[in-house]
Amino acid sequence: MIRVDAIWLAVEPLDMRAGTEAALARVVGVFGAARPHHAYLFANRRANRMKVLVHDGIGVWLAARRLNSGKFVWPRDGGATLTLTRPQLDALVLGLPWQRIGEAGVITVL
Repeated sequence: MIRVDAIWLAVEPLDMRAGTEAALARVVGVFGAARPHHAYLFANRRANRMKVLVHDGIGVWLAARRLNSGKFVWPRDGGATLTLTRPQLDALVLGLPWQRIGEAGVITVL
């Protein structure tokens, strides 16, 4: 539906009352720019709500997700931003431990 070439996660929480303009201002402040076909993810302080801003090359889309129970696995340190792969994003939005997807989940010692 909307092409997404890169997925960026902001570590610092975002006030979920923020609308499109405030979220876009945060993207520019944290990531330097809102690039076409990039998705930018933010969570609230409790990490039970998430907002995703996507620039589609013409305008921006802002989507929100809330977990009914539990919370998103959200980093609290390790820099201001992280990049995610599509499989990691798929796990994150379900509330699963996305850090274990890909190379981090490879077992090398028995």
